[in-house]
Amino acid sequence: MKAAETVTAQQQSVQHDGDVVLARQMGRQMAMALGFSKPDQALIATAISELARNIVNYASHGTVDAQPVSDGRDTGLHVVVSDRGPGIDDIEAAMTDGFSTGRSLGLGLPGTKRIVDEFDIQSTPGKGVTVTIIKWKHR
Repeated sequence: MKAAETVTAQQQSVQHDGDVVLARQMGRQMAMALGFSKPDQALIATAISELARNIVNYASHGTVDAQPVSDGRDTGLHVVVSDRGPGIDDIEAAMTDGFSTGRSLGLGLPGTKRIVDEFDIQSTPGKGVTVTIIKWKHR
């Protein structure tokens, strides 16, 4: 039986700082169970932490959904982080290093994109943001 077949999908609701920690731990534990290297486990945990932190800072409530994924050649971790917050008016600007509508350094979204293999962001102003990431084990 492959590791991806024994790891089940998980969800973490995010409203508070403690939920960010729980989401991060969930991702790290799933990555470990899927056989990711320790450095990749840390990258997955960091990506989830950055995205979950955005929920707390900008939307107040959202979810982190994670599940194993396979493309027939490789195993990965597929994570969807979504909220029903105010959304992002200008995604292109938000993906630029240093851009922030808050008091952060503006490195979260572009930094997250750099440490995962696949990254997609969808936003409807006034309705929320959904970020989908995949980290593959052997890429």
